[in-house]
Amino acid sequence: MTTLACSFLWLGCNEKPAPVPPEVPVQQSSSETDQKVDDPQPEVPPSELTKQSTVTPAVQLPPEQPPAATTKKIPTQPLFAGWPEPKLVFLVTGQQQGYIEPCGCTGLANQKGGLARRQSLLNDLREKRGWNVVPVDVGSQSKRFGKQPEIKFQRTAEALRAMGYQAVTLGADDLRLTAGELTAATNPDDQPSIFVSANVAVLARDLQPTYKIIEAGGKKIGITGILGDSLEQKLAGDELVHEPAAAALEKVSAELKAQNCDLYVLLCHATLEESRKLAAAAPLFDLVVTAGGVGEPTLELEKIPGGKTMMAQVGTKGMYVGVVGVFDDAKQPLRYERVPLDSQWKDSPPMLQLLADYQQQLEQMGLSELGLRPQPHPSGLHFVGSDKCGECHTKAFEVWKNTPHSHATDSLVKPPNERGHIARHFDPECLSCHVTGWEPQKFFPFTSGYTSLTETPLMRHNGCENCHGPGSAHVEAESGTVQLAQAEVTSRRDAMKLSLAGGVAERKCMECHDLDNSPDFHVKGAFEKYWKDVEHKGKD
Repeated sequence: MTTLACSFLWLGCNEKPAPVPPEVPVQQSSSETDQKVDDPQPEVPPSELTKQSTVTPAVQLPPEQPPAATTKKIPTQPLFAGWPEPKLVFLVTGQQQGYIEPCGCTGLANQKGGLARRQSLLNDLREKRGWNVVPVDVGSQSKRFGKQPEIKFQRTAEALRAMGYQAVTLGADDLRLTAGELTAATNPDDQPSIFVSANVAVLARDLQPTYKIIEAGGKKIGITGILGDSLEQKLAGDELVHEPAAAALEKVSAELKAQNCDLYVLLCHATLEESRKLAAAAPLFDLVVTAGGVGEPTLELEKIPGGKTMMAQVGTKGMYVGVVGVFDDAKQPLRYERVPLDSQWKDSPPMLQLLADYQQQLEQMGLSELGLRPQPHPSGLHFVGSDKCGECHTKAFEVWKNTPHSHATDSLVKPPNERGHIARHFDPECLSCHVTGWEPQKFFPFTSGYTSLTETPLMRHNGCENCHGPGSAHVEAESGTVQLAQAEVTSRRDAMKLSLAGGVAERKCMECHDLDNSPDFHVKGAFEKYWKDVEHKGKD
């Protein structure tokens, strides 16, 4: 396994990127729950961006660096070919699901998405092309819930405001966050809220507008948002105000129509089927942006039967941005292009600064303030560290020492890419696969696992026990510190073995080498190929 995954918040590993594999279907992470294909809510993480961005940055970034040697140059295709000058363009996004930046685990050139690239695209549209851009977002900034997802949501909300977003709706997973934190992030003291919904509000209806009216490119635009009824089951507690989608949309549509706008936009956080039904029932809207669908967004807008409405998908994990051009052309008033946020877009320094501030905030809070307290391992055993394993398993230890696994934590302390100045070793979502003794998909430490570089130096890096399990009982038996029958000694030895048969070892690898971080690991035959790089036997 030459690629070491960094669970889904994102960092680089000490290795060259693997060759780009054959096209792999984009799937949802198996991190928490399985999702229906039509469900816009797979699950992933997210404090009020404390006004840090308006004062001296906590972390000073170095001058822009040239691309690292590992970054591949991706040939660019001409964008917006054949487009006349638009009156304005909508930049449509959503379903970020906590992926505020690509991790770099398989090389930044092989991954899409991230706020830093998104702002660079926005700058291209606004500054180089001179277009009037109206950014809107259909929600689902977060995926998990807890303190880190709340912090990430607050940072994302700050980023959206900094990028000039005009309207954003809340997804069901966003609404699972603490109401107080959510309110602070969506209602800053010094400016009006950009968050809008016809049928959902946090704490009180008057804290969130039902629609917004904006002016751009000589057009008056009415925008509202809606949360589909099928997602209400994710809403918890009495701190949320919500009502059925169709009734709320009917009422707000009438209010919008009275505003005599030139264009109407609906941000529909719902399944594809719900989005189509709501759009058909409210033919007022020219453009519907839906959170429904899985993986990549479609290449074309979808025509809603029976009216003028066109619908755009946003895909998942913020890997793509949709650009919808508005033209004074009766035959083709809207044109659409799907733009991948790949490495052709350089990182925007302001967004990198925001990411650096986010990482420093995690460092200042520490694991305990993030609510992450070590939990007992399901086996009841403790981790002993790879050095202990190497006392007897010298040849296997030498193999491990010559793999990226043996310096996995180093790649968090100083990522081996152009974002190397932003350390990630205080980030639980990265630590979970870059240290020993963590739950790799739920991002918490086990008792006796890694807690810090200084407190648990023997638990640095992705060690033997992450695959074979905690070794305390095995070491105890072999060292003779307890008297055991030979059968028990043998049983404890056998318990440490990880079988290649039946895909057992491969599934264990995939807990870190998941589709989010190691897509090339999921190509047929990949495990066998990578196993050759780490193959090791038992005791010498």
